[in-house]
Amino acid sequence: MEEKNIRIEAKNFSAYYNDKIALKEVNFKIYSNKITAIIGPSGCGKSTFLRSINRMNDLIENFSVTGELLLDNKNIYEKETDVIDLRKRVGMVFQKPNPFPKSIFENIAYGLKIHKMYQNYDDLYMKIENSLKEAALWDEVKDDLNKSAFDLSGGQQQRLCIARALVIKPEVILMDEPTASLDPISTAKIEELIVKLKEHYTIVIVTHNMQQAARVSDYSAFFMQGEMIEYDETAKIFTAPSNKLTEEYITGRFG
Repeated sequence: MEEKNIRIEAKNFSAYYNDKIALKEVNFKIYSNKITAIIGPSGCGKSTFLRSINRMNDLIENFSVTGELLLDNKNIYEKETDVIDLRKRVGMVFQKPNPFPKSIFENIAYGLKIHKMYQNYDDLYMKIENSLKEAALWDEVKDDLNKSAFDLSGGQQQRLCIARALVIKPEVILMDEPTASLDPISTAKIEELIVKLKEHYTIVIVTHNMQQAARVSDYSAFFMQGEMIEYDETAKIFTAPSNKLTEEYITGRFG
């Protein structure tokens, strides 16, 4: 793998809640325009790592880190990091769809308005249309843009949240169990969408669903008790893991 394609890199990265260690000296590289899945049992540090990439954990009292977490070769935990800019570059999609109590149109417009990223109404509308197309939702909602986002189905709400993340053109998209609350048909649509999105974005996904990780990701990192046990191409992790713990987890012997 060409080193120049590294988008995110963890170097001896550790994370703590109060004095309790949540991540222990994690080292790995996440490549541009690839989908990296983080797998592992509950409480292993997957979500802590994911939320460290856009510094969402900063909102938790007594959270601290050591080591480095680099985005495009710059440590995002340096004092001079502009966290608002960082979160613009690194979008997030959560486990449960979380649309705002607004119309479909206003949900997508929100980020553009906050960041002043449009010139006039036509420009705003075009950007909203493009992001809904990118999230494979436009055809279903184009005649109902003023309808409340809460009137959409769960799967549509999740694609709306993806469109809301995409509209401000992030470089990285973090997804925390994005299909955990969805039915199989909605899950399949989101997975298909994720695979398409890697053409333009670097995607990091946390999932409990082994089949999902195998289906959508290029690379997989297996975490356990705050440590990264193994990281490799997904095909290798799922067919010939190097570590016995990885094999036991993937074959369902624990977790």
